[in-house]
Amino acid sequence: MTPNPIKEAGTPRRLLLSIHDVSPRHDREVAMLHDHLQHDGDTPLALLVVPDFWSSAPIVPDSPFARRLRGWAEAGHEIFLHGFTHRDDTIHNSRSARLKAQHMTAGEGEFLGLEHAEASARIASGRRLIEDVTGTPIAGFVAPAWLYGDGARAALENQAIAIAEDHWRVWEPVGGRTLARSPVITWATRTKGRMASSLMVAALARHVPLPRIMRVGVHPGDCGEHSVMRSIARTVRSFRGSHLPSRYADLAGDLACAS
Repeated sequence: MTPNPIKEAGTPRRLLLSIHDVSPRHDREVAMLHDHLQHDGDTPLALLVVPDFWSSAPIVPDSPFARRLRGWAEAGHEIFLHGFTHRDDTIHNSRSARLKAQHMTAGEGEFLGLEHAEASARIASGRRLIEDVTGTPIAGFVAPAWLYGDGARAALENQAIAIAEDHWRVWEPVGGRTLARSPVITWATRTKGRMASSLMVAALARHVPLPRIMRVGVHPGDCGEHSVMRSIARTVRSFRGSHLPSRYADLAGDLACAS
C-alpha cells in the first residue's frame, strides 16, 4: 500500500486556501471562487474581508451579503480582516515605499504608509463591523497586497491580532513568533505579462518538491480569465495530493505539538 504523504510525518503537511477582497463589490466573483475551491463541500477557506472596498462598497449589517458572510463563518471558514478600504491614499516619503506602492500593487497597499494611530483605528473599526456581522472573532489580519509599514506592524500588536501573513511568512503579531515560512502561490491578471508569469510559477510549483506549508491566494479578478481559473483548479488539485486543506489556526497547534 502506498503511504499517504500527508500523514507520513508527525506534523501534517498543510494547504491554506484564501479568497482575497471579499466585499459586496465582488459578491458574484467571491461566490464563484468559493465554489471553485470547494471539494465535497468541506474545504476550509480563509476569507479576507474588506469592510468598505475603495470607500464605495460598505458591508451593511443584515444585508444579503452580510448574511452570506455569516453563513460562511458558521460553516467553519476563517474570517480575516483585509484592510478597511483596500485603497492606498497615503503620500509615501521614502523611495522604497514609493517603489512598493507603484510596482507591487495598483494603488491598493492601504497599510503600507499608515501611521500607528490611523492603522490601529482602521483595524479596530473593521474588526467591530466584521465581528458584529459574523458573530465570531476575526481569525487575523492580512494587509492589502501583503504590504505592511512600521505603523501597521505596531498596530497589529497593539490590537492583539492573533495571526498575520505577508508574501513569505505567517506570524503572530503579539510576540512575533513565526508560524510558517513559505511563499504564496497567487495569480496576477492586471497585465498579460504578469498573468503569464504567474501561470508559469503555478505550473512549476505543481512539479517541484514543496514545503510543509503551502499557501494559495485567489482574487476576484481571477474569475475573468479562463486560463487562470484552470490553473487554480489544477494547482489546488495537485497540492491536495500531498497537503491537507487546513485552517491558519492549525499552525499554532502544530508548533505546540512539535515543542
